[in-house]
Amino acid sequence: MVATPIRISKNLQASAHQYLVDATSPNQSLLPLTAKVNDRDHLEIGGCDVVDLAKQFGTSLYIVDEQTLRAACQQYRDSFKKHYAGESLVIYASKAWNCLAICAIVASEGLGIDVVSGGELLTATQAGVPANKTYLHGNNKAVDELQMAIDCGVTVIVDNWEELRSLANLTKAAGKTTRIMLRLTPGIECHTHEYIKTGRIDSKFGFDRNQVDTVFDFVVANPSLDFVGLHAHIGSQIFELKPHEDLGGVMVNWLTKAKAKGLSITELNIGGGLGIRYTEQDDPPSIEDWTKVVCDSVMAACKAENIPLPKLISEPGRSLVGTSCITAYTVGGQKEIPEIRTYLSVDGGMSDNPRPITYESLYLAILANRMSEPLSETVTIAGKHCESGDVLIKDAKLPKAEFGDILVVMDTGAYNYSMSSNYNRIARPAAVLVNQGQAHLILERETLEDLLRHDRLPDYLKR
Repeated sequence: MVATPIRISKNLQASAHQYLVDATSPNQSLLPLTAKVNDRDHLEIGGCDVVDLAKQFGTSLYIVDEQTLRAACQQYRDSFKKHYAGESLVIYASKAWNCLAICAIVASEGLGIDVVSGGELLTATQAGVPANKTYLHGNNKAVDELQMAIDCGVTVIVDNWEELRSLANLTKAAGKTTRIMLRLTPGIECHTHEYIKTGRIDSKFGFDRNQVDTVFDFVVANPSLDFVGLHAHIGSQIFELKPHEDLGGVMVNWLTKAKAKGLSITELNIGGGLGIRYTEQDDPPSIEDWTKVVCDSVMAACKAENIPLPKLISEPGRSLVGTSCITAYTVGGQKEIPEIRTYLSVDGGMSDNPRPITYESLYLAILANRMSEPLSETVTIAGKHCESGDVLIKDAKLPKAEFGDILVVMDTGAYNYSMSSNYNRIARPAAVLVNQGQAHLILERETLEDLLRHDRLPDYLKR
């Protein structure tokens, strides 16, 4: 089988070929970097025919391109080394997709991991992520999660007073010290969905900026808390650069206040938030452009305050893994409502991609088995769940679809698997990792028996 790269040409503008556009930054691509069309007119990812993968592993199916994921890791890592004069560390915000294989790939590229629960922490640990590169987040960490963090020796991003006091008591009782960073709310607005704005004053995350002095005083009084740095995060899926430029100055100002209290802070974590391209209209900055703005702002602020450069940490999630994955479905029934719309149903939906119904998120789709055919119809792609809102894409442009076609939704690497559910008792999909023509199963498809694994039927209800 021969696979050739596709470039846009005039006679292909009305087909799926238009989505296979060269991009130097993975977050600016609509499809994984290895996407090609082979001589069967099928979509190919990582050297693997998507139609063949669907037959082998079934649908719905997450398909992760290892090369795209590694390219994003390398661009973040190398851009910080290029543009920041001090020490830096990129840590993957693994809530975007946390499983053993994804964590292991990211760690192998020298990145750290940001986790937000005991389950994510266990996964990162089992994947071989070093403790000194693991950071525990969360706005309501349970006591057992805090104890797990102490035992594992990871850094805790402290979010609130209750957590700070609990951690101080736990470390004293254990006779240990624990590295902590304090999450502060910077009060910076950005244009993104209401639910993923985290940097504004009205946010559930982080200490209020007016509490900074009091928090610093508490840390000084509790030496079992090894206070190493400050953290802030302004939101997700952000295309603007100015908010991140402003954040650098705000954080360095806090760092200066901490030093005035006698605290020796060595790290600044500016969060993540860089967006990706979900539709043709999206135009996010490149990974390097975003990194340069962040680095320049922190260095300029440190120079103005005449203080040494701290270790600069960032937490990309979506922009690391989002474009590395596609989801393959099998087309089922159709319903045509004359002069209104045509519904095209697939064998998945809101249980494997809840973002459209949750955030009104937009996606693009193609037919993987007929890449060159004209985009001749406009349809609404509906999921199989018993919910009117289970619609993956409204007004999707596709060739004339037929029962059994393999439909692919692009850019499903972030918050699809991680937010998946068993709604309607539908089993979660499998996931495969593809690279150089090889496909490796990284998540087994759940079975119907798996859905009953934790059910318990009281004796008096048994027949």
